[in-house]
Amino acid sequence: MRLDKYLKVSRLIKRRTVANEACDAGRISANGRVVKASYDVKVGDVLEITFGSKNLKIKVTEVKETVAKNDASTLYEVIT
Repeated sequence: MRLDKYLKVSRLIKRRTVANEACDAGRISANGRVVKASYDVKVGDVLEITFGSKNLKIKVTEVKETVAKNDASTLYEVIT
């Protein structure tokens, strides 16, 4: 699944276009390297997202095309 779509489905970022812009700005890295929105997310990937001055580090535990709002947090595990 594309990174921008994963961020939207997991509800880490509210809209896919915003996720796409964050990727273009270099604010998202996967496994230690900056990636584009087309990056293919896999289970076990460690994503680091920068929101202003706040950093969020997560580990991908599941990849699904659709998920209920209440179950969105099961797609990842917060590391930091």
